[in-house]
Amino acid sequence: MPILAGICKDMECPPIKIGRYTDHVHILCMLSKKIALMKLLEEVKSHSSKWMKTKDFSLSNFYWQDGYGAFSVNPALVDRVIAYIENQYEHHKKKDFQNEYWSYLKKYNVENDERYF
Repeated sequence: MPILAGICKDMECPPIKIGRYTDHVHILCMLSKKIALMKLLEEVKSHSSKWMKTKDFSLSNFYWQDGYGAFSVNPALVDRVIAYIENQYEHHKKKDFQNEYWSYLKKYNVENDERYF
């Protein structure tokens, strides 16, 4: 999605790979040392939401959920993450997003808030 890549670039967070699925997006980017992750996501959500609303009247009520998931990536595994993002349609034939996300949180012992699903 070029809009998301442009926002990341504007925030000095060079995008590596961006992909979407029916109910979520993945953004693999370098995080600038000048901004907090929360600020990047705030800008991505705000600007892309406004942009989406201009694309079609049916999207006039588009909004992102309040929460987000963010994970650091071992540089040695970047190619695997890129492949994962590229294969979302195939991947989610086996496991839906929510179940996959829950399993990541459980695996890494991360507290989870159901309000964001």
